[in-house]
Amino acid sequence: MAAHKSLILAGAAALCLAAGGSHAESPAHGKYGLGTPATPQQIAGWNIDVAPDGKNLPPGSGTVQMGEKIFQSTCAACHGAKLQGGMGPALVGGQGSLATAKPLKTVGSYWPYATTVFDYVRRAMPFQAPQSLSNDQVYAVVGYILSQNKLMSPDAKVDAKTLMAVKMPNRDGFIVDDRPDIIVAACYHDCLKKGVSDVKP
Repeated sequence: MAAHKSLILAGAAALCLAAGGSHAESPAHGKYGLGTPATPQQIAGWNIDVAPDGKNLPPGSGTVQMGEKIFQSTCAACHGAKLQGGMGPALVGGQGSLATAKPLKTVGSYWPYATTVFDYVRRAMPFQAPQSLSNDQVYAVVGYILSQNKLMSPDAKVDAKTLMAVKMPNRDGFIVDDRPDIIVAACYHDCLKKGVSDVKP
């Protein structure tokens, strides 16, 4: 019985090697023969990061009032109906607490750029369904969060221009990493070949 199983396994292994050998090159040659090239459309679907200066903010707009409705139906279960936190972190409060023994890091007290709030919400929220919000909805929700932190008017229209105009309270609380062994520069393509760390200031 054991010999019979060994023969079956050996035969299966031979078939796998025969099938695989005709399609995949040896890793020693630098190629694996796996996968397919990503299409421009596929790349565009993931290449959606927004820089602090607003680069790559998409077209679209929303209102703070619209954002409140979206927040209550989509975000409040984790962040609290008044943005006070719950399963997810608090999004309001904490101003003036960063230098204390118990800092409260929220959008209003800690985040340096409103544009990167947009970036994070668009890519990662809501937690159970990331990237399910439209650009207009993300603008609206971010506007509502900023409004609750008294950084935007409750009747504001939110778009790329208004987001870039917001001066976050802790913008100057971050420093550039100027260690001599770290080259810090904005790098978006072939960073390792250029000898530049992949940092987007």
